Amino acid sequence: MPIDTTEHAHGNNSPHSSGPDPVLPPLSRRQADRFVHLALRTAADLGLAVSYQGGAALVPTDRSAGNPVLGLSNLARILAHFDEDRWPLLIEEHFRQLLEQLRQGPPKPPDDPERELIQRLVPRDALPKDWTADRPDFLPGLISVPSAEAGGVLTMYLEPADLGLTWSDAERFGLTNLRTIEDQVEYVDHDDIRIAFVSGTTFAASRALVLDTVLRESLHVEHAPYGVLAAVPARDTLLLHVIDGLTVIPALGVLLNVAARCHARDPGPLSPDVYLVTPDFTWHPATTALPDHTPLRLSPALEDLTKVLATRESTTDFRK
Repeated sequence: MPIDTTEHAHGNNSPHSSGPDPVLPPLSRRQADRFVHLALRTAADLGLAVSYQGGAALVPTDRSAGNPVLGLSNLARILAHFDEDRWPLLIEEHFRQLLEQLRQGPPKPPDDPERELIQRLVPRDALPKDWTADRPDFLPGLISVPSAEAGGVLTMYLEPADLGLTWSDAERFGLTNLRTIEDQVEYVDHDDIRIAFVSGTTFAASRALVLDTVLRESLHVEHAPYGVLAAVPARDTLLLHVIDGLTVIPALGVLLNVAARCHARDPGPLSPDVYLVTPDFTWHPATTALPDHTPLRLSPALEDLTKVLATRESTTDFRK
């Protein structure tokens, strides 16, 4: 079954939709040029000798001097939400905070890992391959990593042995503490479709790792007999639709569109894909990509579910 993702499109008329910069999306090429110019000027004002050679980062002109590499990708995504006249101040604040963190040195390990570690979803390709080779994917391209946050600085612990822990213990602590985070939930209703936007922290998407807790405590859903549709487009956002009928099909179109937009625009992109999560919390792709740019189709798992839902609804109509 092909999926229509256009009816509920958001932002298709934005100034960025016609041609984002290939390196610093979602900014346009003109905006990206201005951003790099402002970033170079700000870095120079702060005493940093850096240059821009592409690759979405300012790199030290003297590699032996110990100056930091200043990544620009997430900052570009942040700036896209503000008027350009605010950019100089935002860039300066960002660089000053970053330099202050660097001057303070690396964060010290948590004193109490059992209480401080929090599990986090991280793109596999954002980390060196040899650091993650033995870690399984939670979702394609995303791994679950123990982390700790202190003073606004997030540190990931890919070698829990450094904390005197096994990986399984660190992961268990991290998941336990992830369950204690409080979500902000906003609902969007349209044509009998309800989408829950879970946000409020930089661990919002990571709460997918403890989805049973999210459903029970944040959405007040004790049991979802047909499962849910879920997406983790960016670190600050978890999208959910509790399936209760064939409205799952238009809901999938909405989620695909919103997830793709968040993944393209928001800081900390994770995945643009939408998943079917069964009542036993097994994650399956919700769509199947076909070659030659043909429309997406329902995945076999979701196709089977729609047949069950169609049978249920036809039986209900007959009884009426």
